[in-house]
This record gives sequence, structure tokens and C-alpha cells, in this order.
Amino acid sequence: MSPPASCRWPAALLRVCTAPWGLRPRDERALLAPRAVTAVPAAGRKDRPALPALEERELEEQFVKGHGPGGQATNKTSNCVVLKHVPSGIVVKCHQTRSVDQNRKLARKILQEKVDIFYNGEHSLVYKEKQEAEKKKQERKKRAKETLEKKKLLKELWELSKNVH
Repeated sequence: MSPPASCRWPAALLRVCTAPWGLRPRDERALLAPRAVTAVPAAGRKDRPALPALEERELEEQFVKGHGPGGQATNKTSNCVVLKHVPSGIVVKCHQTRSVDQNRKLARKILQEKVDIFYNGEHSLVYKEKQEAEKKKQERKKRAKETLEKKKLLKELWELSKNVH
């Protein structure tokens, strides 16, 4: 069974699909019908509000040769996923695993977070979490610096008391 004409690959490694997976060209009216934007819950986080959903027709996906450590097994296989969100122009490149399917899922997750930041700015859930993590990191750094200063002062006092006796 060959794919419909709207989902054919223009190049060996490029897949540009104008319709969502499983939708045939004769079902174009389904694409044109008004729909509410669905939200996808974040994986593994029950308390976290949902991120905006990505529609497959807005994505361009390429599979390119890998890079980095791993030698020939990595550099000769086309398991690196390059995913582009056409409306915003955001491009994500994912080559974290040797599996194409896992890289596709990871690339979509990363792209979803970047699109959320792009459209919502500082009101974005991901942006708020990053700011909160940075704030905690600064607090830990400050506490560590204060502890180090206290230790230095205590050591100086101990040296002075040792010299006096």
C-alpha cells in the first residue's frame, strides 16, 4: 500500500505531510472544519497543566545522519530527527538515542515546550519552571557561600585562640 499523494517524500530523507497521519486527501473537509485547540498533558506530571498540542500538518520532519561519539554506528545511520514547526519557524534537532522512534518522541516533546515559550513568553509553564529552578539554584549558591564564609571566620577564630594560649 503506497502513501497518498499528499504524504509522499520529496527527498529520500524528508517527510512533509500536509495532512495528519491516517487522513486521506478526500477527507480535506475535516481539516477545514473549525476545531478547539486540544491540550496534551505533560508526561509524568499529574499536577502540571497541559501544554498546547502540536498538529502534524504544521510540522516538517527530516531524518539526517547522526553525529558525535559512537563511531560508524552513529555517523552512518539516519536516526537524527530534525523537526520544524512551520508557523513559528522553530527548529529542533534531536539525536539523544539510537532509536528513530524515541528521537521523534523526544523531538516533539522539546518542540512542544519551545512552542509554548514562543507563544506564551514569560507566562509559559516551561518558562516559569525554568525561572523557579534558577531561583532555587541561586539560593543554594548563596547558602553555600554563607556557609563557606562562616567556616573561614570560625577557622580564623580558632587560630587566634590557639595562638593566645
